[in-house]
Amino acid sequence: MITSASNSKIKYVCELRDSGRARRRDKCFIAEGLRMFTETPVDMIKECYVTEGFLSSPDERVKTKLENIKYETVSDRVFEKMSGTVTPQGVMAVVKYKGHEPADIINGGGTILLLENIQDPGNLGTMLRTAEAAGVKGILLSHGSADIYSPKVIRSTMGAIYRMPFAYGDIYDMMDDLKKAGFKIHAAALGYDSDYRDADYTGDTALLIGNEGNGLTKRAIESSTDTVTIPMDGQAESLNAAVSAALLMYEARRSRE
Repeated sequence: MITSASNSKIKYVCELRDSGRARRRDKCFIAEGLRMFTETPVDMIKECYVTEGFLSSPDERVKTKLENIKYETVSDRVFEKMSGTVTPQGVMAVVKYKGHEPADIINGGGTILLLENIQDPGNLGTMLRTAEAAGVKGILLSHGSADIYSPKVIRSTMGAIYRMPFAYGDIYDMMDDLKKAGFKIHAAALGYDSDYRDADYTGDTALLIGNEGNGLTKRAIESSTDTVTIPMDGQAESLNAAVSAALLMYEARRSRE
């Protein structure tokens, strides 16, 4: 059992938890908690750390998973140092990246979510979960977007991180490639007359969502195929980015059906 927080393995886990640079360097990220542990494919787990309390869990999914991987037992005190949550559940894995390129997603066709400079980890995680539920085929993110492998995003995806293909790239290059591949790019923006429910989502479609505070850049709007606006009553100035994305993704799904 590891009982010291100064252990080199523990320090490494903490580095991956806190540093995007370290995650990119080693192409690994941290998945913590029972839900994420059971969702993580065995072949992606590089290391696993559990407490004695977790080992005594009666959950059959846990027992089966632990039989197929190597793991280290750590003390409760050490696990609290490693954890990024207020109430640790006693299990954490170092997980290998499952990489995709923008071309992989574009070539697959269907409905794609295209994100420009999304910053909030909760929004990003919610978008991944919703994209999976709405039948979206993949997500393309600008380089200015939040790190999808940060612990906060990973937790909020509730496992969708393993099932939803995604890739980072230059937003304008990806938009050019989408148009060359025959995609319509619908940019969600305020102040336009085109109601999002009237757009054509039946072919290959990219739904473009912008930054939470600033919206889409002017160049991104101008580079899109068209603009769509979500009508609002009352005095609300805008909708949450994840909510806007959800409305568009489900409208695209409804149109396809």
